[in-house]
Amino acid sequence: MSSHTRVLGIEGTAWAASAAVYDAATDEVVIESDAYQPDSGGIHPREAAEHMHDAIPRVVETALERARERRDAADEPPVDCVAFSRGPGLGPCLRIVGTAARALAQSLGVPLVGVNHMVAHLEIGRHTSGFSSPVCLNASGANAHLLAYRNGRYRVLGETMDTGVGNAIDKFTRHVGWTHPGGPKVEAAAEDGEYVDLPYVVKGMDFSFSGIMSAAKQAYDGVSASHASGGSSVERSESDGGVPVEDVCYSLQENVFAMLTEVSERALSLTGSDELVLGGGVGQNTRLREMLAEMCDQRGASFHAPEPRFLRDNAGMIAVLGAKMYDAGDTLAIEASRVDPDFRPDQVPVTWRPQDESDLALGREAGSVRGAEAIVDLEPEAGTVTKRRESKTYRHPELDERLRRERTRTEARLTSLARREGVPTPVLSDVDGREARLEFEYVGREDLRAALSPERVREVAGHLARLHLAGFVHGDPTTRNVRVGRADDDCDRGGTDRAYLIDFGLGYHTDHVEDYAMDLHVFDQSLVGTADDPEPLRAALREGYREVGEARVLERLEDVEGRGRYVGGS
Repeated sequence: MSSHTRVLGIEGTAWAASAAVYDAATDEVVIESDAYQPDSGGIHPREAAEHMHDAIPRVVETALERARERRDAADEPPVDCVAFSRGPGLGPCLRIVGTAARALAQSLGVPLVGVNHMVAHLEIGRHTSGFSSPVCLNASGANAHLLAYRNGRYRVLGETMDTGVGNAIDKFTRHVGWTHPGGPKVEAAAEDGEYVDLPYVVKGMDFSFSGIMSAAKQAYDGVSASHASGGSSVERSESDGGVPVEDVCYSLQENVFAMLTEVSERALSLTGSDELVLGGGVGQNTRLREMLAEMCDQRGASFHAPEPRFLRDNAGMIAVLGAKMYDAGDTLAIEASRVDPDFRPDQVPVTWRPQDESDLALGREAGSVRGAEAIVDLEPEAGTVTKRRESKTYRHPELDERLRRERTRTEARLTSLARREGVPTPVLSDVDGREARLEFEYVGREDLRAALSPERVREVAGHLARLHLAGFVHGDPTTRNVRVGRADDDCDRGGTDRAYLIDFGLGYHTDHVEDYAMDLHVFDQSLVGTADDPEPLRAALREGYREVGEARVLERLEDVEGRGRYVGGS
């Protein structure tokens, strides 16, 4: 980045009308913000747009005045370019910001830069941490997803399948009658709470909050309800009218943030990265930061959370990324600067990063390996693999014990069941539920991640179809959870190479087509996150599934992929 670049950033995706000036010479960011505060309930798009219309001129003028004070000559523009949040977000708010940015760029005679709001969350973490290739957890109001850089773009490795984490928490706080914003109120109430059992839903690196929020409302109301989510069943009622709100808040934080921490660890494991950054307004929560830091410390990774002003919606991150894009020549013509309320981060060509960055390490062929949730001891010469689900210290002990026990039993049962359905899996030789330990035969030469090809992907797709026809899902079919090669007994019989499915711990029995489609979606996302050219592999996935499975699952997969989950706001 040029050491003389100075950028005006404008943010207005939903809540915050914000303007900032970034000076690359001093790495200083000055932010001026005016946040919309609804009188009741959540965000009202019309009121938010009205607030944006009134507030943007004020915050922009304040920021520009600071820039004018720092310019070298009175006749030069106060900034080198104008950067604005192009999306995702609320259309009426984005259009106001876009109009203001175009007018300013034209009046100042400087270029225009259109910034993706979610990529800006990642890049400000990367900028302030100095990390090279981090995984990013974006935890904001309307969004929650995992991003990692691969082959010129930021790929979505996992995401919420219903609502953003902040909005989910706000739905509960509105239910109990608390005013917006709900997150800080839940955090404060949780300090006096005790743990109660609530649903916990992780599907590979995707996750869902609808079940846990419904259960939290029913627990607070004292309504007896049974929830079956990912194999758990809980009863929540109290004769005196309901679970204390402090206990519900405490348990919401423990489960929701443990879900986000777990999928972050899965993303680190999949990519081979040892760097994690946090973005989004929910990232201001102390408990979430504690969990992420403890998880990273336990697996020897580095964690960074930017200062709070860069976590909530802010123009500072827009200005910093705008400066990087400007220096890379990534500017917009006025006629091409239309905003996009559904602007996904994986639609953004990453022009400002070196294109020759080396790939992350791939393999796990021998010795002791730390996976996403277990220590795996690989002994190829002995032909054995021992898997130990270690305690996750970031999780509440009751939750951790339940998950370790349930997943060990599930993995043992479904590994054997899949084998009976004709799907290659390692033979299970021993299981110790109390110690959460499993022993398998050693299969394959390498992970699928290191041996990707359309033929292999087509084979795995057929395996998944057979599982679904038998009425269960793998739960976490990533390129790390497929082994390619021969088992020892195959070699003795002169057998051919095969793709073996492993790690069934997140699997479960189901007859819902949505669950089968989600299984494919998890595998599809892992291809996007680990392949240099994922499109032929994604096509092979669909072809292989079509040959064995039901067409309705592929139709639902299209629906899953087409859902607009990026609607802005932190």
